[in-house]
Amino acid sequence: MFVLSIMLNPLSLRFSANPLTLLSPSDNSLILLGATGTIPIDQFHRGWTLISANYLHGGILHILFNMMALRQIGPLVLQEYGLSRMIVLYTFTGVIGFAVSYFAGVALTIGASASLCGLIGAGLYFGKSRGGIYGMTIYKQLTGWIFGLFLFGIMIPGINNWGHAGGIGSGILLGFVLGYRDRKRENLFHGILAGGCIVLTTIVLVWAVYSALYSRLL
Repeated sequence: MFVLSIMLNPLSLRFSANPLTLLSPSDNSLILLGATGTIPIDQFHRGWTLISANYLHGGILHILFNMMALRQIGPLVLQEYGLSRMIVLYTFTGVIGFAVSYFAGVALTIGASASLCGLIGAGLYFGKSRGGIYGMTIYKQLTGWIFGLFLFGIMIPGINNWGHAGGIGSGILLGFVLGYRDRKRENLFHGILAGGCIVLTTIVLVWAVYSALYSRLL
């Protein structure tokens, strides 16, 4: 999606002092491909962007930072919740995080940070609930992540702190609702829910690409 967002309007590629927006696609390209916020939802009636925005990024470092976070946090959530519940957590917390930022008045936002914060929230719940040396070690490590995100959000402009907060909060809640492996095995319901998330996300992304290319050809 990042490469496509650049190809839609390569002449508008931006070079910014903000490291997260270095080599950033234009706002117009991002809106066409499904950026979310008050502008896409209120002006263009694109509620589906609450899903698509999760797969767009504002620059090379933005992608690298999110992939690094996923590499560190993802294996923990996968191990303790299982693949189906991880997919559900990633999808739902992203939508909820973006919904929170929408109601907070954020005009335009993209990135996987809300979903990644959702995984952090689920990990926090697991660590606190499980307890013991292992659980509390995880809890403390993820608390450190939250502290780092807080500082990051203060120091660097354009960070969607509302999305981060919504992701963390919904991750904690969904971690409780879905349960983790020590307390509840993955079941058919989790699998069906995960499958629904994959199908819906695929439909939304295909529609986002189609509508963007169609708009450019007009």
